[in-house]
Amino acid sequence: MTNKILNFGSLNIDYVYKVPHFVKPGETLASQYFETFFGGKGANQSTALARAGATVSHAGKIGPEGKRLKEQLQSDGVDVTHIIEGSTPNGHACIQVDTKGQNAILIYPGSNGEVTKEEIETTLNQFGEGDFLLLQNEISCVDALIKLGNERGLKVCFNPAPMNPSVREYPIGLVNTLIVNETEAQALSKKENMEEAIEQLIKLYPQTELIITLGKLGVVYRYQTEKYEIPACSVNVVDTTGAGDTFIGFYLAAKLEGKGVEEALKLASKASGLCVSKQGAQSSIPTKEAVQNFSA
Repeated sequence: MTNKILNFGSLNIDYVYKVPHFVKPGETLASQYFETFFGGKGANQSTALARAGATVSHAGKIGPEGKRLKEQLQSDGVDVTHIIEGSTPNGHACIQVDTKGQNAILIYPGSNGEVTKEEIETTLNQFGEGDFLLLQNEISCVDALIKLGNERGLKVCFNPAPMNPSVREYPIGLVNTLIVNETEAQALSKKENMEEAIEQLIKLYPQTELIITLGKLGVVYRYQTEKYEIPACSVNVVDTTGAGDTFIGFYLAAKLEGKGVEEALKLASKASGLCVSKQGAQSSIPTKEAVQNFSA
């Protein structure tokens, strides 16, 4: 039987503002343009999984104005039967993008913060041992999801974004795959030096596959005796929004196909490189065919 992947994550509406620089305290700054995109780290990662060729189910909660998010995911081939429609306003993000393509993001959780343990249990009952459970940190009850997923024999993959102090209290030792960026690795390990941060994470979670995405410096992989360092693709960076989500989706899709770790990391890095060369979150996530044809 083919294993399934359930992504229990956020569904956001992104309001994107192009600015000459990030707004400073007390400053009023005119945006050069404004656009609306569908986003949320959860929805982005489900989109990436689907475009990478994986069969993925998305679970989460939307508000009254979030039906378009559900329709968009469905149009990308994502199973949306586990998305709950609630009455709380939909989660959204205000994103500043500067002239260098870097971003600063303010998030309102909304419906994403209304997920209950009962809803989690009902959804997880549809999945079983050997299936994948992908999680981020933009919805409520993430700690319960990790525990319940582990109890049911699911392979738990956790991306602790956005990072906050409560993440350290999560049962991360039960996670099979931990994917962090530089800031998250430093915060989780309480180490500023990246080499020290990586070594500390290995000590804290010795049974967990560790992947650290470092932007233009590439990707570092550590799991027991396996070690890989994959360089980043050389591309013109337009917008880094969604790059990490794209990486995660394509990495897991490759693993589901039976590809080895190194090949999966390289494919995910290429996909992430294509993502940052375009504007937007979900709209910039490439297809499997585009990644296969891309020469980094």
